[in-house]
Amino acid sequence: MPTALLALALSAFGIGTTEFVMMGLLPEVAGDLGTSVPTAGHLVSAYALGVVVGAPLLTAFGSRVPRKRMLLLLMALFTVGNLASALAPGFGTLLAGRVLAGLPHGAFFGVGAVVAARLVAENRQARAVATMFLGLTVANIVGVPAATALGQHLGWRATFLVVTAIGLVSMAALARLIPAGEPETHRGIGREIRALGHRQVLLGLLTAVFGFAGVFAVYSYLASMTTEAMGFGESTVTLVLALFGIGMTLGALAAGPLTDRALRPTLYGSLAALALVLTAFPFAVRIPWLALVTVVVLGAVGFMTTTPLQMLVMRKAQDAPTLASASNHSAFNLANAGGAWLGGTAIAAGWGWTSPAFVGAGLTVVGLAVAAVAGLLDRGRTAKGASRLVAGSPLGAERPVSPSSRASGS
Repeated sequence: MPTALLALALSAFGIGTTEFVMMGLLPEVAGDLGTSVPTAGHLVSAYALGVVVGAPLLTAFGSRVPRKRMLLLLMALFTVGNLASALAPGFGTLLAGRVLAGLPHGAFFGVGAVVAARLVAENRQARAVATMFLGLTVANIVGVPAATALGQHLGWRATFLVVTAIGLVSMAALARLIPAGEPETHRGIGREIRALGHRQVLLGLLTAVFGFAGVFAVYSYLASMTTEAMGFGESTVTLVLALFGIGMTLGALAAGPLTDRALRPTLYGSLAALALVLTAFPFAVRIPWLALVTVVVLGAVGFMTTTPLQMLVMRKAQDAPTLASASNHSAFNLANAGGAWLGGTAIAAGWGWTSPAFVGAGLTVVGLAVAAVAGLLDRGRTAKGASRLVAGSPLGAERPVSPSSRASGS
């Protein structure tokens, strides 16, 4: 793999750390700024709002900027947002800093996925994209627990200062390792918007919203489930979150080569497996050792959906994939917010701490159904195109299908 992927993975590590660390620092932030923990929870939503809004807007504004320069500008904005968070004098300014830090998230992963894919041969593109996402998964194993511990001992501001430093190092790595001679720039925004309106792209985004919402219906309440449903002490929460992160990493490692081999089957299989694991989750957590294993498996099958979804929207957007790729991360964050809200609604209704898993299973089944419909429509369109090609050929011969196209399942 090219060393440029290390720069993208390091950047993803910083982004993943700042995205998830706030969940562990809410008591410290609330105590320091004189507000309640539920009110401080709006800082998590503020970041997600930044991602949803920033992904399409920043990608649109940077549609004619060379991709390497765009990555540097986005990481600079990320760094400034985290510095503003660290220096925020009050809750309102911290809220604004979180929105600012979230704005470049989706656009960075959107542009970064396109860059990663074009650094390698076509049959290794999904592996390259998955390598970038490894930084995000490793952040959940190392970055978030370490940053949380740092914030608990030295204050939450220290955490955001460290993330700011990671942002600066990432900018240096991007400047050094991303090929400087890449001649291709983003397509015009009109072309990107037209690509985003492609039926298969829209169905892919809808699959992400429903399918990935199943993961966050459970993950958002995993800390409470650890103590209330699994019967572990509070000291075990960090371990359980780390195990989920390990599962995410294993899923990312498996998703790359599987997606390169067969895109749609990997998507169908990961969504089906996710629905099954979520359905079994409330029963598995009653046995302590099985609960820990199930958390790892949940993280693995949940994150296995991200790479095929990313590659699907990029391929269906054809030669204008950047806005579609970035919008995929808006879809993931809508899944985050929607899954957390519906899971919380189930708990509030008195259905029990593990009830979000059943809600998540239902959401994932909807995502799988959308993906299946998209696959059937795509297969029908491909069959029609092949029929027209055969009928119009003077020799009645169909053009051969390349092995990579056949293997992609797209």
